[in-house]
Amino acid sequence: MPSRKLKEFLDKNNIKYISIQHSPAYTAQEIAATAHIHGKEFAKTVIINKDGKLAMAVLPANYHVDVEVLKKATGAKSLTIASEQEFKDAFPECEIGAMPPFGNLYGMETFVEDSLAENKDIVFNAGSHTELIRISFDDFVKLVKPKILSFLKI
Repeated sequence: MPSRKLKEFLDKNNIKYISIQHSPAYTAQEIAATAHIHGKEFAKTVIINKDGKLAMAVLPANYHVDVEVLKKATGAKSLTIASEQEFKDAFPECEIGAMPPFGNLYGMETFVEDSLAENKDIVFNAGSHTELIRISFDDFVKLVKPKILSFLKI
């Protein structure tokens, strides 16, 4: 089952979603392969530290955040990839590394790589290493209201 917070939020907003169970997997590429989802459709969540505050960078599984490009795009004075130690307490009902890309549920700014907008649907971790959620990209944007930017390292 998705994290209670996420499921309640989706249900409250009448969002259609599909829950996908899979065997335990931990990296975005591994999850996409295990669940037979194209890497460009799987939205991985990378926690960043932007000017001393945690935020989310959401991008396709088969890419990496270009920290310098994201720093410039967001106008940040400082921006780094956060360590697990920095963010582990910010997601109490999620397994470490399986946070859904809903920064609004956790008081975090959310930045989405613009190439995800090319997908009709996106798939992402639902708070555990064994379950994913598929929703339309449009519904995701409507709910999260992320800033859509370009920040990939290929």
